Amino acid sequence: MAEIIKIALIGFGTMGKEIKRLADSSPSQFKITHIFEIDNKISSDGIYDFDVAIDFSHPEHVFTNLKILATLGKNCVIGTTGWYNELNEAKNIVQKSNIGVVFGSNFSVGVHLFLKMIEQSSKALNKFEEYDIFVHEIHHKNKIDSPSGTAISIGNVIINNLDRKKEILTERSHSRISPEQLHISSTRGGEFPGKHIVFIDSQADTIEISHTARNRSGFAFGALKAAKWINGRKGFYNFSNVVDSLLEF
Repeated sequence: MAEIIKIALIGFGTMGKEIKRLADSSPSQFKITHIFEIDNKISSDGIYDFDVAIDFSHPEHVFTNLKILATLGKNCVIGTTGWYNELNEAKNIVQKSNIGVVFGSNFSVGVHLFLKMIEQSSKALNKFEEYDIFVHEIHHKNKIDSPSGTAISIGNVIINNLDRKKEILTERSHSRISPEQLHISSTRGGEFPGKHIVFIDSQADTIEISHTARNRSGFAFGALKAAKWINGRKGFYNFSNVVDSLLEF
């Protein structure tokens, strides 16, 4: 019989509830043993029964939560975005404490297949200078960070593979942008779970590559996949490492 992974949820908003719903529907694989919220925070001197924590809390709390989990010797999955200015420090903590962490701007397997397409398209554009490329993303009105972490990931994929793009521009442009700049724009409104569009444009035609999340179950499913993958592992990983491992790219 496969091992049942005990999960602690840090943050119990929309994503936390969806993860619990999916975990409860797979009792032979997962068991939610703890739910930590504002009035019930995880503590470094607590005694807890879980294998992996999944953090979908708030950007301001992620780094503190990670330090507590490191003290407890617990592995975790971090789905919260907007804290990446502390990424290097987080990596050092993970290495020193010898725990395992998976972080990511998006835990949808479909998004990571989408990123593979963007990578290949960006490489191909090195041979076709007549095409420009830019990104737009749409999310619900309650999303805190803008642009989304996924949009930044898309931008990094493009810059790393398209030689003529050197810099990401995220703020509103009040003048002509440089050919070396990659413009990422954002819209916030309604209840959109998430849509990302990459435009490849020339005088002759326009190519649009897009990913639309219909609901949040894909993100929750990916977070549980990541929890299963990181259980028993050590090190600091991006969710793309998990997808590559599962798909054997």
